[in-house]
Amino acid sequence: MDRKIRALLVGAILALSATAIPYAAQAADKAAQNEPKPANKLIKEVRHELVMLPYYSVFDNLTYKVEGDKVTLMGQVVRPTLKSDAEGAVKSIEGVASVNNQIEVLPTSPNDDRIRREVYRAVYGEGALFQYRLASVPSVHIIVKNGHVTLEGVVDNETDKNMAGIKANGVPGVFSVTNNLAISKA
Repeated sequence: MDRKIRALLVGAILALSATAIPYAAQAADKAAQNEPKPANKLIKEVRHELVMLPYYSVFDNLTYKVEGDKVTLMGQVVRPTLKSDAEGAVKSIEGVASVNNQIEVLPTSPNDDRIRREVYRAVYGEGALFQYRLASVPSVHIIVKNGHVTLEGVVDNETDKNMAGIKANGVPGVFSVTNNLAISKA
């Protein structure tokens, strides 16, 4: 019992410390360490604004690139309003001169919505992957486009990465699964 509690606490701490905008944020944070202080601050502010968007969820994937005072937004979202909200939030940051919004709005489809729900249940429902669900925005993002699933984000180890891919691939109606999950260096 004590071992389970400790594992759950460690998982919760790791999940909370995992980036909400997983892989791109890690890359941006690494780039920020090598750039001058103002760029580092701008990168953190962009990340913060994107994470704080009210409708940003596990079914969206927002990434970004900061080059001087220009920000490029990328990724996929389910709601068209999230695309415009992300652009507006980033434009309002002091020091941002322009925003290139390349966010893709995923097509609406009842079948894709069903697949999203079922993949979410399969990945986060039980077992070792449950810990990734504890953050306000879980660290594994499920992107579904025309029956094709892409997993984006960060997990603790190779086993969790493979397990997420296997569980997503087991959902009926999924045509393919692309597992882009990165392994945390923590």
